[in-house]
Amino acid sequence: MVRVRFAPSPTGFLHIGNARTALFNYLFARKNKGKFILRIEDTDKERSRKEYEEAIIEDLKWLGIEWDEGPDIGGEFGPYRQSERINIYKGFAEKLLKEGIVYKCFCTKEELEKMREIAQQKGLPPGYDGRCRDLTKEKINQYERQGRDYVLRLKVPEEKIEINDLIRGKVVFEGEYLTDFVIMKSDGTPTFNFAVVIDDYLMKITHVIRGEDHLSNTPKHILIFRAIGAELPQFAHMSMTLGPDRTRLSKRHGATSVRAYREEGYLPEAFFNYIALLGWGTTESREIFTKEELINEFSIERCHKASAVFDKEKLLWMNSYYIRNTSIDRIYQLSLPFLRSAGLINNSEKDEEYIKKAIFLEQEKIKTLKEVPYLIEFFLKEPEYERENFENFINEETKKTLADIVQIFEKIKDFKKEEIENKVRGYCKEKNIKTSLVFHPLRFAVSGRTKGPDLFGMIELLGREKVIERIKKLIK
Repeated sequence: MVRVRFAPSPTGFLHIGNARTALFNYLFARKNKGKFILRIEDTDKERSRKEYEEAIIEDLKWLGIEWDEGPDIGGEFGPYRQSERINIYKGFAEKLLKEGIVYKCFCTKEELEKMREIAQQKGLPPGYDGRCRDLTKEKINQYERQGRDYVLRLKVPEEKIEINDLIRGKVVFEGEYLTDFVIMKSDGTPTFNFAVVIDDYLMKITHVIRGEDHLSNTPKHILIFRAIGAELPQFAHMSMTLGPDRTRLSKRHGATSVRAYREEGYLPEAFFNYIALLGWGTTESREIFTKEELINEFSIERCHKASAVFDKEKLLWMNSYYIRNTSIDRIYQLSLPFLRSAGLINNSEKDEEYIKKAIFLEQEKIKTLKEVPYLIEFFLKEPEYERENFENFINEETKKTLADIVQIFEKIKDFKKEEIENKVRGYCKEKNIKTSLVFHPLRFAVSGRTKGPDLFGMIELLGREKVIERIKKLIK
């Protein structure tokens, strides 16, 4: 059975690139009727935060990514937090130490820094020179009596390491550039490279699908798999996610976390659809997919080697597409936090149907849910009239016209959009006035805006009493 995992570190909010990694693993698992595991890599005591773990889980759920095993639901291969698995890593490390595959290294920070300087002077990559590899028992005992801290290093053989990456094909790592590396730190916690391999082995991970930035770690992982006598999983290293300037996606490109886009009012299905297309594509030039379609279409073979560019404008376009094709009931529910934050509604939600109708009138224009409060604001509170627009649209002539419109509105029996439009257009024809000279001042009078939804649909929804009241107020 296919078993894949997503293993974020809870040191910040869920990054877009990490969300894509989670999504590709999820799609691969579902396509192959396998299992998707969530594992939390929280051995970095200084930077890991419980609130970030909770935020990552919440954001993954918001995206629509479900897992079969994880810290919140358990599973037969738990625990699923590395901080709860320390004794497991220690057990493996002690076994490797007894077998002579790893050794104690007592080098100080100063000694390690000196090694780096010498390597740089020789034009070599920085690495450990192996000086503690063959320490005698007497020397080891002496250092331990002195109370010197030590780490555990894996003995690295000088040989080429090859993998057949499912995305990149054959990848060769030259052994001469790989030196003995640390698997356990002096405080008794594992390094990332050691913990991830032990976890993948014990959790029976069959495919490791991750970002290209982890490719350099792969030879170390292979050596650890070999050291513990484990079968290798298949590796697939996805292309990096870049900003529009083709540099690594970072804060200078704007928001980089899923949480930030949630707070901007993006729909989860739009975000899911968009990031699925970053570095992956179908044989046809489609862009809009349901979750089920993406699961059916997904394959590792169609993942691109070239880096993916995160285009916020493209995401915005896709989000507006989904909003246009989403029910008003759902847009209303998703917009409630934004409307409350803007102070436009209270918790009673007594005007639910009215607000839904207002949203419907503006649905074609909405790009993100965060825009909803501004777009329908004048339906829920009295408009504010900007002086510049007031001077452009309102003068003695338009005041007289608006006064005539009030009289027309007062006489309309059925205050509906079609009847309102017919009467106003009839007035324009009778007075030989261009419709724009009536429509624009009328819109401004009832909404305080120069642009907005369908004029007569807006007037109908506002209602005769409110419309007349606003026009009279403006004339005064």
